[in-house]
Amino acid sequence: MNAMRLQRLPEAAEALPGRSQPIATAAVHHVNGRSLRAPWPAGTAEATFGLGCFWGAERLFWRLPGVVVTMVGYAGGLTPNPTYEEVCSGLTGHAEVVRVVFDPAVIAYAQLVALFFESHDPTSGMRQGADVGTQYRSALYYGDAAQQAIAEAGRATYAAALAAAGRSAAITTEIAPAGPFYYAEAYHQQYLSKHPDGYCGLGGTGVSCPLPVNLDGDSQ
Repeated sequence: MNAMRLQRLPEAAEALPGRSQPIATAAVHHVNGRSLRAPWPAGTAEATFGLGCFWGAERLFWRLPGVVVTMVGYAGGLTPNPTYEEVCSGLTGHAEVVRVVFDPAVIAYAQLVALFFESHDPTSGMRQGADVGTQYRSALYYGDAAQQAIAEAGRATYAAALAAAGRSAAITTEIAPAGPFYYAEAYHQQYLSKHPDGYCGLGGTGVSCPLPVNLDGDSQ
């Protein structure tokens, strides 16, 4: 694979065609047995984060009190219903993401955003650690204006925290409206529950994100 191909998003004319039907995936969460498909329980909300390889990222969130269910997939790209191999080619434009269904009465969206920034390096462009490619970029896809405001506040807060810690690199996190979410293959779902000693590429900067948790109230 051309190294430069992995460092830039494809133009529409370059993107793979994909397919009209979703690829097969798991039906229930391997850890808690809950459905991986909507409808979600009343009063819950969704959040979508890309912070590198989605195996470790998903485990980070499913362990949190107030998180109802998690699932991994592909978002932010051009190709409909892509496969993992297609995403890894760099020709779909997708990021590996975790979709988090949570209860805002138990855990605030701002808490999830703060954990997102703290748990990876949001200054590293199209890579996380040794994982190189557009699918590993830092990305936060918001569902409404309230989530957008909190995401942008989180980015500004974390930029200031990094600067105070002597880190001069700019944050490269993509913050954009949530578009289509395409489920990843069944073997990727809750991978580290099925393979506890499997690869986890998560690695934060060691700098905390002091984002106030009351920014959202009960943001949906």
